[in-house]
Amino acid sequence: MHTPQQKPHTPARFGLILGYITPHRRVLLVVLGLLVAGSALSLANPWMAGLLTTSVMGEEGQGTDPRLLLGLWLALMVAGGALGFATQYYIGGTGQRITADMRTRLYQHLQALPVGYYQQRRAGDTLTLLSTDAEIISSFVTDTLVQLLPALLTFGGAFLMMAWLDITIALLAVLFLPAYFVAMKVIGRRLRPLSRAWVDANSELVSVVEENLGMLPAIKAFTREAHEQGRFETANKRLYWLSRQQLWIGAMLSPAIGLLGGVGLLVMLWVGTGHIDSGQLSPGALVSLLLYAALLMSPLRTLADVYGQVQRTRGSAERIVEFLGEQAEPADEGDTVLRDVAGHVQFQQVAFGYPGRPRVLTDFNLDIAAGETIALTGKNGAGKSTLAHLLMRFADPDGGRILIDGIDIRRATLASVRARVGLVAQHVLLLNGTVADNIAYGEPAVDRDRIEQAARSSHAHGFISELPDGYDTVIGDQGIRLSGGQRQRLSLARTLLRNPAILILDEATAMFDPAGEQAFIEECHALLRQKTVILITHRPASLALADRVIEMGK
Repeated sequence: MHTPQQKPHTPARFGLILGYITPHRRVLLVVLGLLVAGSALSLANPWMAGLLTTSVMGEEGQGTDPRLLLGLWLALMVAGGALGFATQYYIGGTGQRITADMRTRLYQHLQALPVGYYQQRRAGDTLTLLSTDAEIISSFVTDTLVQLLPALLTFGGAFLMMAWLDITIALLAVLFLPAYFVAMKVIGRRLRPLSRAWVDANSELVSVVEENLGMLPAIKAFTREAHEQGRFETANKRLYWLSRQQLWIGAMLSPAIGLLGGVGLLVMLWVGTGHIDSGQLSPGALVSLLLYAALLMSPLRTLADVYGQVQRTRGSAERIVEFLGEQAEPADEGDTVLRDVAGHVQFQQVAFGYPGRPRVLTDFNLDIAAGETIALTGKNGAGKSTLAHLLMRFADPDGGRILIDGIDIRRATLASVRARVGLVAQHVLLLNGTVADNIAYGEPAVDRDRIEQAARSSHAHGFISELPDGYDTVIGDQGIRLSGGQRQRLSLARTLLRNPAILILDEATAMFDPAGEQAFIEECHALLRQKTVILITHRPASLALADRVIEMGK
């Protein structure tokens, strides 16, 4: 399994992720406004409690009717409830939008990456990015980040009210702050490595499940159920224990802050009672002071949660930024549209190597005339399939150039290059849809007549007509309800529907037995003579189709 190396400058890269939420800044500002209003209302509650205490105790000069105060307090509570509802509604909706947009951005980049990227990674890693990591980032923004400003305003407002009521007790509350932040730092610093390990472990679990679903026939054929169950349980246990460690640290952080806050409240209460005895403070003011001190603790708990969430979110942020930093496939910078292609292909001094591996091609030259059929043979790794990928611009050569009808394909648009070059690969990729859906995959708006015409050209119409629902038969994941030869013919029909001038058959007859291969070749012989054909094969029957045989890697 490929594990990307961790890159430096995490804070800056973490900030890059937050840049993806800028399209939602207006909604976030509305949410912040609601949260600030809620903070203001929360600051009014302790003051109301002090007034009510003074009124009930009947201190001289304080004749406010307690029932009036209770009515005002009820109004504040109703307003607070309405604000809470509006805030949760906007936060929830914004979180869902951020998650959806983040997934769209990731999927867009996923499609832009070259084929080689996915040959080095497990599908489960990518699936985790689109699900778990995107959800974690969204949750951090809406549930944690937007709470910062209201928490700071509540903290500042509570401190100012305490200072106005009794500056000594207010300063005493401030003296406890270093202890709070030391506790957050000591406990929370263990969350960051755990968060990255958790995300990686979750990715491993998804990868095991995804791989096993694809390998299920082989698992049953080789009675590997017990072994694969063990692999799953190992991955699941690792994820479970990492989750428990995160839970243990996260559960410790907020109560630790709460304990320190409780001790601080008791100290302030002790000092406050002394000030009452000396006449410096009224009982009503002490009630307000204690409630403001308790209110002071709420932002500290929020800050503790924010610190922990930042550490947990960094793991997902790092993975997403690493993914978005992967080099996309060759840029579509060409401005020439290939039209009416004859099919003359030239490889001129082409050099290419995969990252971290020796070069596959060095100063490779090949001239294929329009309408010619050539066969490429040679040992595995000689670069046969690499030529096909370069011709379709799945990658660009490190040196040299590739021309179609005299035009460097890097000067042509990607869409026009891939429309003129058709690939039928050994490993057929099919949708879990109908036969017609699969044939029309590259031309979804095409009518049924053209679909049937393509099927007849690939000699697939006969077996399709015998299927239970004909062209409307659902073929299952990767065409599992069809034979290997039938899948190959569907793949050829899908390619022929686009009528490419250049056709690449990459071990396209590998799934046929010798008799089936011979029949396939005889049926398609006339069709292939109408195109420039590159055969990648070792099989004698297919070689017989070629005007020339090129042995690579000699």
